[in-house]
Amino acid sequence: MDEAANPPNQPGRADLPVGPDAQQRVATTEPERRAPARLGPSARSRRAGARRSVPVQGQPAHQNSDNSPPAPKPVKDEWIDRFVQHLTADRHGSDYTVRNYTQALHEFHRWYERERHAAPDWPRLERDDFRAYLRYLGRNRLSRAATQLRFSALRTFYKFLVRRGAVESTPIKNIPMPKLEKRLPRFLTVQQMVELLEAPTKSSTGPDDGKPRRGRPVEPGVAERDVAILETIYSCGLRISELCGLRVEDIDFSGQQVRVRGKGRKERVVPIGETALNAIGHYWQLLTRPPMPEEPAFLRSRESTDPVPARTLQGRLKKHLAAAGLDPRLTPHKLRHSYATHLLDAGADLRSVQELLGHARLGTTQVYTHVTTERLKKAYEQAHPRA
Repeated sequence: MDEAANPPNQPGRADLPVGPDAQQRVATTEPERRAPARLGPSARSRRAGARRSVPVQGQPAHQNSDNSPPAPKPVKDEWIDRFVQHLTADRHGSDYTVRNYTQALHEFHRWYERERHAAPDWPRLERDDFRAYLRYLGRNRLSRAATQLRFSALRTFYKFLVRRGAVESTPIKNIPMPKLEKRLPRFLTVQQMVELLEAPTKSSTGPDDGKPRRGRPVEPGVAERDVAILETIYSCGLRISELCGLRVEDIDFSGQQVRVRGKGRKERVVPIGETALNAIGHYWQLLTRPPMPEEPAFLRSRESTDPVPARTLQGRLKKHLAAAGLDPRLTPHKLRHSYATHLLDAGADLRSVQELLGHARLGTTQVYTHVTTERLKKAYEQAHPRA
């Protein structure tokens, strides 16, 4: 049985609240789940009073009437602001990278202020400061991947400070980090992928008789757009950000290739199959007017000129996965995993797959060889008489 059919692993702990109030925020939600459905006025007032009377350790008491944690205090740091500007303007970082690095630096800034009662003076910070922060993250049961992300942001930030002459060297060198869990990428089998690609069309009509399904009707062209999007992701192995950034002029129908802007605005040219091109052409024919070369390839709606948002794409994928009888928690990136795995299963060499995926390092691509090796081992153990 392939990995896609197995139940997914438990989610990482990156979503747990982090900070001195973490335990209280987790604990106060549990009594609410066990509380009776209705409370009298006196009980409600006692509960609200109890919440207001217990301040979070290290922070002033909040007068919120609900139990939601207070919004984090905004961080004001000139060097962080300059670094974020550098990420955006000079390095052309993706929206996800800029967001994650900004949040990571702000989180460290707040932690340092709580622990040292002063804003971080970046040139004066020492290795022990970051070792203390690493222990703090461990106590809060943050996943290894989330910890790695935070220190990746800090390392990149200090490289920026060194290049700007703000510090002489980085204090984060040689800090032992927790090793990442070895998790093989989940993917769909070829047959599961076919069922997913057919799901948008089947969802817009009845099972066999072509009658519309009950419920709110789907906007004309949405099913065709979804088919074109799924075919393009699977045919080209695109990231969701790369697909949302595709323009009409990037798709070469005669040459059967697509120009893709990947991480760091690095461009690559990848082949695209005839099936995907036909799906794109059919979708464009349903628009209210022919799309212009500089416009997005996939639009929010037929009348819009805005690209389809990543959040919309994720929601539509969940719907189609469920319609195909697959795990709706699979993300668009799992289609990219499926693309790479199917190429290697069919005999493609690792270097070619690396270039098609736009990986900077071959080691990033090698994880897919482990997937195919594991499948071969299972097939051997099931089929060989003396396995």
